[in-house]
Amino acid sequence: MSNNVLERLFKLQANGTTIKTEVVAGLTTFAAMSYILVVNPGILGLSGMPIEGLITVTALAACLGTLLMAFMTNYPIALAPGMGLNAFFAFTICLSREIPWEAALGIVFWNGILFLLLSLTGVRTKVAESIPPALKIGVQCGIGLFIAFIGLKNAGLIVDNPATFVSLGDLSNPAVMLALLGIIFTIVMVVKKVTGGILISIVLLTVIGAFVPTENGMLTATPEAIIGLPEPISNTFMAMDFWYPIDHIAETWDLIFALMFVNMFDTIGTLIGVSRRANLLDKNGKLPKIGPAMTADASASVVGAFIGTSPVTSYVESATGASAGGRTGLTAVVVALCFVLALFLTPLMKVIPLMATTPALIMVGILMMEAIRQIDFDDLGALATATVALIAMPLTFSISEGIALGFITYVGIKMGTGKFKEVSGLTYALAGVFILRYIFDLK
Repeated sequence: MSNNVLERLFKLQANGTTIKTEVVAGLTTFAAMSYILVVNPGILGLSGMPIEGLITVTALAACLGTLLMAFMTNYPIALAPGMGLNAFFAFTICLSREIPWEAALGIVFWNGILFLLLSLTGVRTKVAESIPPALKIGVQCGIGLFIAFIGLKNAGLIVDNPATFVSLGDLSNPAVMLALLGIIFTIVMVVKKVTGGILISIVLLTVIGAFVPTENGMLTATPEAIIGLPEPISNTFMAMDFWYPIDHIAETWDLIFALMFVNMFDTIGTLIGVSRRANLLDKNGKLPKIGPAMTADASASVVGAFIGTSPVTSYVESATGASAGGRTGLTAVVVALCFVLALFLTPLMKVIPLMATTPALIMVGILMMEAIRQIDFDDLGALATATVALIAMPLTFSISEGIALGFITYVGIKMGTGKFKEVSGLTYALAGVFILRYIFDLK
């Protein structure tokens, strides 16, 4: 592709950037978010999905979603199956609700369609403004705690206990101790702002795992090859149960809503945060192309459902590329190409043990907890709403239950204190529906 073509497509000069800068920014973003290639298959595999091909699915979903964002907005923002959203898919929908993964993909599809309609009609703005800030913060922090809890559980650092529900795992186990050291190392890498710190941690733990014995051999198995062809996606492609959410609407409406809720506010927060870093906001602090950006995000989730993955969303790690100078969609195109090229390293990625990916889960959870500083601690009602939502998610092992209890708590506090007019009609309606769901056990 010639320089003139790239200039016409991405308006490099007008955005004060060059091809070299955009390529470096793209490589930086990919290094920061490439951990999803091994973490996402590990989480989705727990839902019952056939593990073969999930690395390919993850890479294709990331590639297609990122290209949609690149050409619809010309923004340096990359997409991939979202952390938190994949946990919701596996643990809440499939394991807690015992819904087959094919039906769960159908729920992802309808979530994407709903999100897309809200984006195209502009209704998303009214929906976003009607949700109380305290609940948004509580949900984000709650998902962070939920993801971190899953990571601690997978690492063996937290185990079940009939007396206390949970307790500390066996630290004398070499694999568990390796995971603990990996968590500390990962945090240090991120604190020191090392590009691709999470990926470096996964690679290092995988290498060390080759020398850690377990009951079934070494923690890290020997790869069959270094380079190989990508695995086929025939197990998940077009496997979604399109009609399940419609035939079981009483059981699935809250799951569709919860996915849309989390996806929408995660996307808005990421878009604004990354765009601020890339100086893409206008003089009023607004993102000029937020409509097309939300449309690209929603479309990516629909595409992801077709090929077989949880909702695809914008990645906050795109901020690393923006910090490296990325200003246009060319950065995103480079990220998309990297995901495709990474597929030829599938034989290596397949031997990465679950223990090596747990620090990534915990680090993502920690980063999501940053929003807690936005809570108005002088407003006890807001603090209570956020606290209920963020505690309920890991303790009920369900993101949707945390959202439901957050809505009910917020409305209850406002009504109890006589502040009826501070609650939007949509919030009243949702709280009422959630209460009815519990009363009639519609789940």
